[in-house]
Amino acid sequence: MALDRVKVLVLGDSGVGKSSLVHLLCQNQVLGNPSWTVGCSVDVRVHDYKEGTPEEKTYYIELWDVGGSVGSASSVKSTRAVFYNSVNGIILVHDLTNKKSSQNLYRWTLEALNKDSSPTGVIVTNGDYDREQFAENPVPLLMIGTKFDQIPENKRSDVLTRTAFLSEDFNAEEINLDCTNPRYLAAGSSNAVKLSRFFDKVVEKRYFTKESNQMTGFTDRKRFNLKSLHYD
Repeated sequence: MALDRVKVLVLGDSGVGKSSLVHLLCQNQVLGNPSWTVGCSVDVRVHDYKEGTPEEKTYYIELWDVGGSVGSASSVKSTRAVFYNSVNGIILVHDLTNKKSSQNLYRWTLEALNKDSSPTGVIVTNGDYDREQFAENPVPLLMIGTKFDQIPENKRSDVLTRTAFLSEDFNAEEINLDCTNPRYLAAGSSNAVKLSRFFDKVVEKRYFTKESNQMTGFTDRKRFNLKSLHYD
């Protein structure tokens, strides 16, 4: 019997490890020779919704690894917009050793949620950043930081403090890991629980709410100030 499925975008800058992450999530293996993703690559993970309860049911989670950069030409962004249709959840991926990749998660999210070829329109030089922008978002978000093993010990606390602010802005749980080490997602670990909880939320929004949360975009645009990232 065919399984019901949900569509989850995997967004983030080139080089942050999206392809390695998707391979780890779907194949439970380390990707030996990662390469740049051109366009979009799709892999599937089998997920047991509400595992261990009478409501347990198996679903396919389609993970859409979208390539490119938020600094791309508008024509490239317009081409990417085709991948943003009928999305049920978003995984935001950033490199914990690269602050810029964390900042760019705002633009990636706005590009996807607004299906907008010019997301920089919401960034203003001295305007105010309104966190309510993401509070209005009905699409479940999960934030994953990669290359956790590469953070120097003496900087780890500062980095994790910054990412905590970021996940709070997105109203998303966060997972920090090393894509070359499967133990970060070992069964029963806090990361594995967060991941399962996120996929449960995606399934629930798609199949068990009156209004499906497929991508609708925001009703209005609010102003942002990237200084709120606490990277000063």
